[in-house]
Amino acid sequence: MNKAFGKKGLKLCTALMAVVLVFTGCGSKGNSDNSSKELSSIEGRYTIDPETPAWKLDKKEETTDLTWYVNADWWNTDFGKDLVTKKIKEDLNINIKFITGDDTKLNTIFAGGEMPDMLTIFDSNSPVVQKAATWALPLNDLADKYDPYFNKVAAKDTMNWFQLVDGKTYGYPNYSNTQNDFDSGNIPAKTAFVIRKDVYEAIGKPAIGTPEEFKSAMQQIKKQFPDMIPFGFNSIGTGTGSLGDALQDFIGVPMETENGEFYNRNLDEDYLTWLKTLNEVYRNGDISDDSFADDGTAFEEKLKSGKYATMMLDGTPQQSGNLQIFMTENPGKEYIAIDGPQSTAGHEPTLNQSGITGWMITYVTKKVKDPAKAIQIYTYLLSEEGQKLMNYGIEGETYKVNEAGKIEFLPEIKDLQLNNADKFKKDYRMGEFMFFGHDRDKALSNDAFADSIKQMQEWGKGKLKPHFILENINPAQGTPEARSLSAIDTNWNTTLVSMIRSKDDATFESTLAAYKAFLKDNNWDKIVEIRTEKMKNNKEKLGLK
Repeated sequence: MNKAFGKKGLKLCTALMAVVLVFTGCGSKGNSDNSSKELSSIEGRYTIDPETPAWKLDKKEETTDLTWYVNADWWNTDFGKDLVTKKIKEDLNINIKFITGDDTKLNTIFAGGEMPDMLTIFDSNSPVVQKAATWALPLNDLADKYDPYFNKVAAKDTMNWFQLVDGKTYGYPNYSNTQNDFDSGNIPAKTAFVIRKDVYEAIGKPAIGTPEEFKSAMQQIKKQFPDMIPFGFNSIGTGTGSLGDALQDFIGVPMETENGEFYNRNLDEDYLTWLKTLNEVYRNGDISDDSFADDGTAFEEKLKSGKYATMMLDGTPQQSGNLQIFMTENPGKEYIAIDGPQSTAGHEPTLNQSGITGWMITYVTKKVKDPAKAIQIYTYLLSEEGQKLMNYGIEGETYKVNEAGKIEFLPEIKDLQLNNADKFKKDYRMGEFMFFGHDRDKALSNDAFADSIKQMQEWGKGKLKPHFILENINPAQGTPEARSLSAIDTNWNTTLVSMIRSKDDATFESTLAAYKAFLKDNNWDKIVEIRTEKMKNNKEKLGLK
């Protein structure tokens, strides 16, 4: 997500450059530390068994104290106070001291500060991640020596994806969705074109697939519901809201050219046709000027009050609470997903979800005091037992399994989740402590998502398509191409809004022409070359032709 650039942005940029300097400047020092440190012995503690998780075998009596740095100021540092982390502490006989910070603090750690036992980073393209072999231990080696059961619960595709040039994998993420996860049907869609049920019925449930149908529906809504905003979308801020990648996925814009090169989806004719349509809808008064200026809070307030008749909505789980509020207070008027805008070129939707890169990549550093216990944490949390604990708690205490085999929160826990979120979070922490979590585990329970988005998720079945080939393809940080891309992205964000708000066709076309000229003036051909090469590397990692 793009951030507004100011003093805060300058500070972040400076910190990232400093991280780059730390790694580029350490040269031979970093190279001399490439080999794994001598791994400590577990003789007398336990004998490894490929069929049994090591945490169940470990006889170590004293509690292991570990420090775990998470590069996010917002992370909850409590451990052992809530039901989830108390159970982790008990089962693994560990005590974790979480430390949090931002990129400035991360840079300080790598510039000579005290290295933690474990470390979690969010940016998979950062120099810290790319140089992991100089400061982290390979998970492959840790598993071989201490916990081979790890190989049963870690996804091979994810391990291969994060493999460095030395053939070893150092970090493992959460929410890493593999091809098998997509194929399983257990990952729900998070994007939908939604309309208020009462509005849809009042205008005769028309098809809204073609540009003409879309414009007609917006006019009908304006006529019959003059106090509503016919069409809305996620807060744009400094990005593109749900009118950029989300809309492109919704109408199935290709991800690559026919010969496998990077494709600028922003200039796809099908997509541009829909942007022209939105411009006409705007000129007809069916899109509010406020929608382009509203921040997330303003957007959510309008959503909760049902102000939008229709929306292109991305991140439905994140908006489920607001949708639920409107649904509960306005029975029969809830938002429902319909087919909405469709490709003018005959493409099917290719909705995106969290990809194989996932989020929150966690490493074991070379300074770890107990490497055996560290890899046990990975195995425990990745296992079915750990996933159920993090999502649903403990059977009999927080949930039961019904006759259909689905997990159900006990009535008092469900009531707490719905009516006292603060206490639920403090005392239980289910759904929040999610290291190595997976989207697929949400399918174990009907309580995993609010009722307000279940119909939307049902509509999205069969419409997801992995975007693996487009992951991590941007130029390396600190390069001229990276700086050019940043400028291009910023330019596109303003261009998109300007095109939709154009006063006439001529202004739309001149704005688009200015964007194309900006591409030529900012190393676009070189960026395409870099992205194409990285796409080819991604295909090789995934075994794709």
